[in-house]
Amino acid sequence: MRPIKWGLAMALCAAVLAPVAVSSAPKGAAPVSDAQRKQGMSEAPAAVQSAGVGCQVSDARFIGKANDPKTKVETSYYEVACGQTMGYILQAPKGGQATAFSCVEMMQAPGQPAKEGALSCALPGNSDPKAQLAPLLARAGVQCVPEKARGIGQTKTNTFLEVACQGGSGYVLIASSPLDTAKPAEAQNCLNFDDQGGNVKCELSDKATRLAVVDKFAQQANNGCVVKDRRFVGNSKDGSDFFETSCQDGKGYIYKVSNGALAQTWSCAQAQNILGGCTLTDSRQATADQAALYTKLAHNAGSACDVDRYALFPQRGNEEVVELACKDGKGAVGIFPASGKGQVMDCGHALAAGYKCGLSKDPGYASLTDDLKKFGKNSCSVSNARISGKTAKGTVMVEVACADGLKGYVIEFNTAPAISAVGATACAFAGGCQLPGNV
Repeated sequence: MRPIKWGLAMALCAAVLAPVAVSSAPKGAAPVSDAQRKQGMSEAPAAVQSAGVGCQVSDARFIGKANDPKTKVETSYYEVACGQTMGYILQAPKGGQATAFSCVEMMQAPGQPAKEGALSCALPGNSDPKAQLAPLLARAGVQCVPEKARGIGQTKTNTFLEVACQGGSGYVLIASSPLDTAKPAEAQNCLNFDDQGGNVKCELSDKATRLAVVDKFAQQANNGCVVKDRRFVGNSKDGSDFFETSCQDGKGYIYKVSNGALAQTWSCAQAQNILGGCTLTDSRQATADQAALYTKLAHNAGSACDVDRYALFPQRGNEEVVELACKDGKGAVGIFPASGKGQVMDCGHALAAGYKCGLSKDPGYASLTDDLKKFGKNSCSVSNARISGKTAKGTVMVEVACADGLKGYVIEFNTAPAISAVGATACAFAGGCQLPGNV
């Protein structure tokens, strides 16, 4: 199953959850006797089938019976162990359908006194029910070694659990009802619920402990950030979590974490479009500083662009690809390696490299017009352009339209070591032209 979207996570905060405690159960369990096991192994399998849980009963005990003071219905209670999977406490009313509660739901909440009459699992096979959540967590797409766990409650279709993991992170698990660790589950970071009102809350650790996990990712990013403050930004549809840190030196970063591992890092100057960007640092100053850096890199590459604004394309290996809007109104695309001189292309030639400008009003068509003139095509002033294909020899074909409305051309470009035009063919002969005026 895909991770629950943020809107649904918020809706869960308002869900009406039924508590898992069984108030009409017989009082606390004594040590398991042979008679309880014999009766349990005889009667519990039918209750398991009635409750609809996937359990191959490996051990069982009869807990006792109780009568509902209002309905006078007699209910029997059993505990079953299910081999290597989650065990259950079963509530089986006479003549009715049984109900199953997983042993992890029946665990005493850490740090809380035992409630009178509350049931818990006592069979040896159910001694550590939180450990049996491992396959459920893996199926939900999170890396977590359960350290603590508790049942939050149930709806008609879902079981809600909280799990605190080794290392400090925590999750709300949304699983089937009754809980079946073989069925799909979804996981939401507990940080999603910390500042929301409602019934779903994480209690096994505090927010500061859960946020402290970002320090590990800041170290892994190796960007020199000594963490000053931390913020959970949110998550994406693919289940990735996003964190922000501010640093002692005044800088800040946003980190993308997927499956428990650092996936990507952005400085606050680069993160304007990442879930609203940074809020712990002065992103305006960071943006100005980054624009000054790109101006320096552009000048080092031989460009006269003084950068006013910029936007990042997906990183290409160890090269940073950035669209640059220059203060003179022109646009460009810069490709800057981690070390050494980069290159800067006007927006027209950037199209041949696979990048389309959108920040500036200058599409770079003047450079494509100049390319046509190199091949004697002097009457066309380029007014539109698109990538039309790639040849077997690796050259890129760019279709251009002309401002006079007459049919345009297809320009052929080499892309390595730099963008350079190597030929131009009229659309009437090239075929495959699609821009208005070229068809």
